[in-house]
Amino acid sequence: MVAERNREATEKRLLDTVSEIIAENGFETIGVNAIANRSGVSKILIYRYFGSVEGLLTAYMHQNDFWINYPKFISEEDNLQDFVKRMFHGQLRQLRDKPTLRRLYRWELSSNNSFIVKLRKQREKAGIDLINEVSRISGRNRDEVASVATIISASIAYLMMFSDVCSEYNGLQLNEDKAWKSIEDGIDEMVDKFFTN
Repeated sequence: MVAERNREATEKRLLDTVSEIIAENGFETIGVNAIANRSGVSKILIYRYFGSVEGLLTAYMHQNDFWINYPKFISEEDNLQDFVKRMFHGQLRQLRDKPTLRRLYRWELSSNNSFIVKLRKQREKAGIDLINEVSRISGRNRDEVASVATIISASIAYLMMFSDVCSEYNGLQLNEDKAWKSIEDGIDEMVDKFFTN
């Protein structure tokens, strides 16, 4: 039992270290030596617990990536429109609260390594599962659901990355809560129109 707690604590320390390094320098600087030195955990334990630095990064992403972690199935009691709104609000808020996740999105745009390819596939599968579920419950055409979901989620991701380098977009002050509330209201209006047409 003590060994399990020690392992959990060590894994948490390593994952926290990855988060700190990414926040300070981005994903490009992640390496086994940097992680071991900063965390005070030996390289041997990194390999034993995660198999590789890529395995550690994969564990970090699984813990933090919004779409991979989002529930794949919608409860029959859930109001579908409210569920979809909450889903997009959640993506917006998580990206807004987690600068490291925004860094991941930027890194994905400029990289095509095996880790990124694997992450994209996992996220794509999670997205398709959700789209299929919304289509099944709503009776709407799957491609229509996919198109609207793509436009909204890509807009959120772009605006979040953009807000790191510029504070204004179409007159909205992206450094103010009021602007993001207005964007959430716009998302709600789009979702309502989609489901009532």
